[in-house]
Amino acid sequence: MVPALRQKSGGQCRDDKRSPDMATVLVVEDNAANMKLVKFLLESAGHTVVSAADAETGLTLARDLQPNLILMDIQLPRMDGLEATAQLKADHATRAIPVIALTALAMKGDEDRIRAAGCDGYIAKPLAYREFLATIAAHLVKVPAVT
Repeated sequence: MVPALRQKSGGQCRDDKRSPDMATVLVVEDNAANMKLVKFLLESAGHTVVSAADAETGLTLARDLQPNLILMDIQLPRMDGLEATAQLKADHATRAIPVIALTALAMKGDEDRIRAAGCDGYIAKPLAYREFLATIAAHLVKVPAVT
């Protein structure tokens, strides 16, 4: 069962010639229903999705594929998303890839703690799909060209 949406108004994958509506997004998410929903939203918006069910696989895919953006669940089995993000940011090959936390951690202070750990953005679950897509688009515009 796919979680309900809150509706609110309002090779080498990184390529500087790709527009934000044609990005490759790595999604690291262990919950199958959440993965299905995120993949549907991203693909519906014209993005290519690469998925990983754990941080270790996500790290390997990030290094090998160099996606335009990474959506990282924080509560993952074995290695959590904050440790995986720290490893991505410490690695010269992946540090420039924006990482957005995709998490159910929505208590006071969670966003600050997640950003302090190295995440470039924060999206709380359940997803408000318009805000979700707007956050993705905003971070894709900031992606520097690969040289």
